[in-house]
Amino acid sequence: MIEELNLATAEYFRRILQQIDPDPNREGLRETPDRVAQAFKFWTSGYNKDPKDVLKTFEDGASVYDELLFQGGIQIHSLCEHHIAPFFGVAHIGYIPNGKIVGLSKLARLAEIFARRLQVQERLTCQIAQALEEHLDPLGVGVVLRCRHLCMESRGIQKSGTITYTSALLGAFKKETSARDEFLKFVALADARTPNL
Repeated sequence: MIEELNLATAEYFRRILQQIDPDPNREGLRETPDRVAQAFKFWTSGYNKDPKDVLKTFEDGASVYDELLFQGGIQIHSLCEHHIAPFFGVAHIGYIPNGKIVGLSKLARLAEIFARRLQVQERLTCQIAQALEEHLDPLGVGVVLRCRHLCMESRGIQKSGTITYTSALLGAFKKETSARDEFLKFVALADARTPNL
């Protein structure tokens, strides 16, 4: 089934090349449809992954930890669903455990699962937060994404370097000022240390 999908994707892109390049059979383009099919297989690999498979929880260690756990500067790459153009940036993710924690690499893996789908930044932000809330039942979840979108930088309004921020705050981060302030302070620190996009 996957191999048939790759062949179909390559054939579709071969037809697109015939529409946009006067010589679609030249050497430089000869293998492009197959490479594009493989690239799209990778860029959209998040559809074949389930967040619950990476969010294995541990109770050991969580019983004594009830403060903010934060990871900042997680690099993400995705495709805008409106133009199939790349957008990229960083995710800042935090949660307050409620008796369960996940391995540290799992936050980046979770962001990757949802980023490797056709997306809009707003949905991507919410999906990361909602998956953490669903599988960890934490006291609070916060997600902030800082991204650049080539759909608006390389076409349309063509405003290079524009940064789009989105946030999703759940539980304590939404209801309690002190928790939200602590999370946003960590976001600011992470942004200051994260290289410019």
